[in-house]
Amino acid sequence: MVAPAAEREAVAHLQTKYGMSERRACRVLGCCRMTMRYQALRTDDVALRERMKAIAHERRRFGYRRLHVLLRREGYEVNHKRLFRIYREEKLTVRRRGGRKRAMGTRSPILIPMAPNERGSLDFVSDQLTDGRRFRVLTVVDDCTRECLALVVDTSLSGLRVARELETLITSRSRPKMIVSDNGTEFTSNAILSFADRNHIDWHYIAPGKPMQNAFIESFNGRLRDELLNETLFPSLSYARAAVAGWRTDYNLNRPHSRIGWMTPDEYANTFNPRRDLPLRSIAGSAAAPVAHPGQFGHDNRQSLHHAG
Repeated sequence: MVAPAAEREAVAHLQTKYGMSERRACRVLGCCRMTMRYQALRTDDVALRERMKAIAHERRRFGYRRLHVLLRREGYEVNHKRLFRIYREEKLTVRRRGGRKRAMGTRSPILIPMAPNERGSLDFVSDQLTDGRRFRVLTVVDDCTRECLALVVDTSLSGLRVARELETLITSRSRPKMIVSDNGTEFTSNAILSFADRNHIDWHYIAPGKPMQNAFIESFNGRLRDELLNETLFPSLSYARAAVAGWRTDYNLNRPHSRIGWMTPDEYANTFNPRRDLPLRSIAGSAAAPVAHPGQFGHDNRQSLHHAG
């Protein structure tokens, strides 16, 4: 007899079968009378169990720690030890997989955003220097305006570094409502989950093996690799950073995009009102500037018309 429930059953058996008192039965079995009289005050876990099973079914590779973060985000105040007990009782332990990754989840299409900062996408692109060292590029794109918001180049980019770069991006630009990414370890880390929870951002993970669910960033990565990475030799990391920064400026300001009427991403972003590059507090505190000054009706500048032909 190890568990208190087994001790209670044994004491009840002695009382029923042999007519012993509770005091004598506890003395024979070596049990504490307080254990026999204890009334459990544990609350009902039905709602918590059902919600945890629903999230675990949706995010099948999340362990109990990540489920704890998601449940706290939804308002469930539960201790991690209690959650782990329920997690084991429901047999939700994530099994280690071997071999190649296989497609999982449903193919639910994502709607095209209709305004800037409504949804952003991010991913990684890798390349190497002339001496053979590998480096990675974190790419961030606005899915509506097709602007390249950030290109971060470094030899190692952890989840904490990604969260820090996104925090810097939010200070100079309004925070997006949603961010789309794959299920890489950097994007499923506790740093990213805490960042999304702290900034109230809906982080959407695509199904593994389905890169077309993140088509905007995949198309951008193809352009980056085809137009810069495959055409340039990078002797050093500083040179790579300078080249990538120059390409990003040219992409946003000069490169026409076929999906937005052959305008540049910066020109297309300026067609939205209010301006997309101002923080929310700036937009709320000041009136939006007019798109153009009103012309003077009924007056023609004949000299200007003559030079214009």
